[in-house]
Amino acid sequence: MAVEVETLDKLERKITLSLPIETIQSEVSARLKKLARTVKMDGFRPGKVPTNVVAQRYGYSVHYEVINDKVGEAFFNAANEAGLHVAGQPKINEKEGAPEGQYSFEAVFEVFPEVKIGDLSSAEVEKVAADVSDAAIEKTIDILRKQRRTFSQRAHDAGASTGDRVTVDFEGKIDGELFEGGKAQDFQFILGDGQMLKEFEDATLGLKVGESKTFPLSFPADYHGKDVAGKTADFMVTVKKIEAAHLPEVNEALAKSLGIADATVEGLRADIKKNLEREVKFRVLNRNKTAVMDALIAKAELDLPNVAIQAEMGRLLEAARADLKQRGIKDADKVAIPDDVFRPQAERRVRLGLVVSELVRANKLHATPEQIKAHVDEMAASYEKPEEVARWYFSDQNRLAEIETIVLENNVTNFVLSQVKVVEKPVSFDELMAQN
Repeated sequence: MAVEVETLDKLERKITLSLPIETIQSEVSARLKKLARTVKMDGFRPGKVPTNVVAQRYGYSVHYEVINDKVGEAFFNAANEAGLHVAGQPKINEKEGAPEGQYSFEAVFEVFPEVKIGDLSSAEVEKVAADVSDAAIEKTIDILRKQRRTFSQRAHDAGASTGDRVTVDFEGKIDGELFEGGKAQDFQFILGDGQMLKEFEDATLGLKVGESKTFPLSFPADYHGKDVAGKTADFMVTVKKIEAAHLPEVNEALAKSLGIADATVEGLRADIKKNLEREVKFRVLNRNKTAVMDALIAKAELDLPNVAIQAEMGRLLEAARADLKQRGIKDADKVAIPDDVFRPQAERRVRLGLVVSELVRANKLHATPEQIKAHVDEMAASYEKPEEVARWYFSDQNRLAEIETIVLENNVTNFVLSQVKVVEKPVSFDELMAQN
């Protein structure tokens, strides 16, 4: 077999493959004979169908299969012999003008690039740190109390105030015409929870039972209701009921209702602190990991294989359609989504994947079984039955592969932080939790 390798572009290559016709014909004959032993055809007993009859019926498809198999095998061997790291599937076409007694093919494909990572010691990475303060614990307790609040009807002579649950009738018009969703009766919402637009809440504040108020309301340009977005409506709201909120006391009963093992106020605070510290650790790690990956990308030189970018864009598009379907969007699989919407994200993912792979290979940063087990145990520790959660992870190779990826990324993060100039930056709990 003669092999020629040409460089067409930075990462694009072409291999010319030549296969003896005799080799193809010999394999076709062998497969037809084997097929004749099992094929069933009218007028013949099983295993007694003449080879020439089998060839008439199946000869073309068997010939096609053999060509595909032999060319694929030849390409694989040629690429290995040339030391090529092939990206994606090659495009193979038969070449005209082959020498007598030969089939010739051209395989055009891309290879993975050489990745050059610059001097990491000259890079600077901002590493954040955050603590769980007493104020954060108190704020969390307040949220838990609000989630368990109860309501009781207030006196008619009391105006609605922040925290009250109000029942109202309302009607809104744009240019004198009612619009969809602009009218409701016995509608309930809690003042101050942000369920309604601020202008609506402000108009309701202070009203007593039986009182009405008319007011203009400007819908934001990015309002989810496209028919009214950016428009101003005239509303009238009538208060029918006002209920005051009652928050549960911070005591043993609250701790018990939350399923705290140590059902005391101290046990409640300790449990909240433990959970917040776990969340803070997760968010800090992710933020620092992103900073590390940004630094890695900035220090890396490589060309990106287009076939890998196209494959990643396809995965992102598929994920976007799945998300639309989950949100109840009709015909989500037919929604027009331009491919290039995902190109920047796909390019970053491909670039990062290649850079991280090279760093892992060069510095032996692969996730060890011990690291994977430790990570699973840490995740499982937050559940009531950690042993069952750990078994759940280890019972599925896909779930375990996800953990392995996380551990590997943590290894990369720690390695890069040990090489670069680290700038420590403390952030507040609220700032950290406000970030997505």
